[in-house]
Amino acid sequence: MNTEEQQKRDEQYMLRALDEARQAFQKGEIPIGAVIVCHDRIISRAHNLTETLCDVTAHAEMQAITSASALLGGKYLTDCTLYVTVEPCSMCAGALGWSQVPRIVYGTADPKRGYHLYAPRSLHPRCSVTSGIMEEECRQLMLDFFRKLR
Repeated sequence: MNTEEQQKRDEQYMLRALDEARQAFQKGEIPIGAVIVCHDRIISRAHNLTETLCDVTAHAEMQAITSASALLGGKYLTDCTLYVTVEPCSMCAGALGWSQVPRIVYGTADPKRGYHLYAPRSLHPRCSVTSGIMEEECRQLMLDFFRKLR
């Protein structure tokens, strides 16, 4: 697949992750959404549920990993790609590393809590990361949410 085709595919799946983030926004959750794709099929969709579940670990990525693992019947997601609207935190990056996700695509960086700052080596060694897919849309949703809180 060439670079242009991959970019279009990444944008298509990031739109689905943004749909999830908007659902989180409507529920009063920090608007982060994630989808996991396996062999060009979405197998898991999730958004932040930390407020709903009163659980600090209920991040979109964690929910998506749990759902995808249950569907596939195993803890390793070696044929999957995670699409998430915001750079994973160190907790989620660690879980992604343990689940051996080979590719992560995210929209906007998280300069305060992103894994690059706290745990840059937490992903699986063979994992590739693509950032900046639909970056402005992902960032704007976060800005709108926190502006609404203030």
